[in-house]
Amino acid sequence: MTRVHKALFLAMLGLAACSPAEQTATQAPEQPAVATVAPAAAESEEALIARARGIHERVITLDTHADINTANFTETNNYTADLDTQVNLPKMIQGGLDVAWFIVYTGQGPLTTEGYAAAEANALDKFSAIHRLAEQFAPDTIELAYTSEDVRRIDAEGKKVAMIGVENAYPMGLDIANIKRYQEMGGRYVSLAHNGHSQFADSNTGEADGVWLHNGLSELGRQAVAELNKWGVMVDLSHPSKVANMQTIALSRAPVIASHSSARALNDVSRNLDDEELLAIRDNGGVVQATAFAAYLNTAKHNAYLAALNALRASIAADLGYTILPPADVRALGAEERAAYAARMDEIEARVAPRKAAEVDAVAPPVDVADFIDHVDYMVELIGIEHVGLSSDFDGGGGISGWNDASETFNVTLELVRRGYTEEQIALLWGGNLLRVLDEVQRIALEIQAEA
Repeated sequence: MTRVHKALFLAMLGLAACSPAEQTATQAPEQPAVATVAPAAAESEEALIARARGIHERVITLDTHADINTANFTETNNYTADLDTQVNLPKMIQGGLDVAWFIVYTGQGPLTTEGYAAAEANALDKFSAIHRLAEQFAPDTIELAYTSEDVRRIDAEGKKVAMIGVENAYPMGLDIANIKRYQEMGGRYVSLAHNGHSQFADSNTGEADGVWLHNGLSELGRQAVAELNKWGVMVDLSHPSKVANMQTIALSRAPVIASHSSARALNDVSRNLDDEELLAIRDNGGVVQATAFAAYLNTAKHNAYLAALNALRASIAADLGYTILPPADVRALGAEERAAYAARMDEIEARVAPRKAAEVDAVAPPVDVADFIDHVDYMVELIGIEHVGLSSDFDGGGGISGWNDASETFNVTLELVRRGYTEEQIALLWGGNLLRVLDEVQRIALEIQAEA
């Protein structure tokens, strides 16, 4: 099957919109989470890899979370070049990543007029950057999609696809009309909070100190859920508190998503979703995009790896007579001092590289693609394959051994094939489920608008 036929292939999979009730009803308890296929042992490694490559080429691969720095979206420095970023066009092409959701992220600041204004300026800058990439810098290579049909059409034309997610509604201030404004600029999902309580919702970070601002959603947050439903924007549950998430699910007339969250049952951090949240998202008809963020997948393993790596760095630094500074101290340096320090760190890293496999990886292996797919397996078994997807959080802290940038995207498909997932199931995980939810959210939006 050629890439030109992907749209027809996905249509055959039945990825058209369906109601939350219909989606839930399709999950027969006796149905296995993963279809049985020929055991990998009956297939040579060469044949398995070739089969996985064929699947990877045919399905639409969609990553719901890639952060950006607008300094990388200028005329002379942009994603047409293989920058030192985890996502850019050369890496997407090399790794076969078809769709990247670029993120309009704003860190949480003060809930003041000045804070809202600064946040809005940041958000608008990022919206503009994404549009520049697709419309000015590389229109023949990548195009901005607003619907699932756009995704299929653009992919069939052989181009990469950009989509936009809004991480933290904080820049919208107190004006609920900004939801429609952000939707018109291409935003297709919005999270109501990030790391810190917003004017709309409490953040998961409240678990650390037990201090909450709204005990879930604020009244403005409740209005925002309705408004997001009205304008066909998916509500993202990846950062708000559990109480806020459960309230959102109860209020939403449309399916919700978690754009980059993993399973709390496997790694107990507040950024992951517990079973109650996962089951509620299933019953709502939504989808959870497991995320390749090492500390969320296996904190203990990741910490052990970092300890071994930092010990090697410290040993090399001592041999060179250098001192490794805490991040806060680096930020306090002047420009010249910072450049000199960066040069010293580059020298240290150059000496780490040839020793890392034996002295770090062999002693404390890094979190890898297998750990990532463990979370996928868990959620597939708990809530059904129709409600699970994939995300990286690249350039925002994400990245694991084997999928540390977009050029390594095939390794995820390869691991799914090793686990026995079929091509149809892999198509659902890589984007089919997310696009189905987007279809449903946009269909419901038209119904709500017709009621007005």
